[in-house]
Amino acid sequence: MSESGQDLPDDVREALVDLAATPTLLVALDFDGVLAPLVDHAEDSRPLPRSAAAVKVLAGLPRTTTAFISGRALGSLRQVASPEAETLLIGSHGAETWTGPDAPALELEPGQASALEQATAVVDSVAASHEGTSAEYKPAGVVLHTRLAAPEVAEAAVREARAQLGHIQGLHLSDGKSVLEVSVVKADKGQGLGQLRSLTGATAALFAGDDVTDEFAFRALEPQDVGIKVGPGDTAARFRVGTPETFALVLEELAHLRANAPSKGDA
Repeated sequence: MSESGQDLPDDVREALVDLAATPTLLVALDFDGVLAPLVDHAEDSRPLPRSAAAVKVLAGLPRTTTAFISGRALGSLRQVASPEAETLLIGSHGAETWTGPDAPALELEPGQASALEQATAVVDSVAASHEGTSAEYKPAGVVLHTRLAAPEVAEAAVREARAQLGHIQGLHLSDGKSVLEVSVVKADKGQGLGQLRSLTGATAALFAGDDVTDEFAFRALEPQDVGIKVGPGDTAARFRVGTPETFALVLEELAHLRANAPSKGDA
């Protein structure tokens, strides 16, 4: 057992022992609130050094694939996460994917582009009239951020945005931590996880997340997989740790166990 493993809950450590022995492992992780503590300004987010180091070790191990599944657009995710070259990326809650140099770029149909233009105008208007709120732009969506707004202002902003967005065809709305996500592509992190599993041929997966949007991925996990919720809140995940700092210990322990596991045969 590594030094970090001694600080983990017994059930988490035991699950990692089994997971590390699987023939082909997928380590799929949300970024904000999991690898990086939540911050007021999204562009200031960075992974914890211990988490980044553990992901780097895992990415270099045989028959082990690392991936980030994030609500961020791919460009934003690359900027703050500085992923290893081997790490696969799912952005915009599954609407954007990067599975290698030949991965096709996202292209919107004319109707989707029109709906996105209308939705962006609504979110811009709402953000301009509610102090502390702001808009974030993605290739397939737009986000209303309310983290810096007073609670009553945030509630009013989301209510007004939903009312106006309800008149636009082809939108998919979802709530997250202090955000209202608007997308013209119907996708979620569970679908993204399934895509990565098929691509890699994983015999087991680790998924960790902290937000309500991560529940799609938790519900897509199979019995041999390990789902870890980081922080409070109802969840379908079997395991929980309190903070990104504790989750860094999870990654260190998994990297240690995987690197020292017996030779892995085919499933």
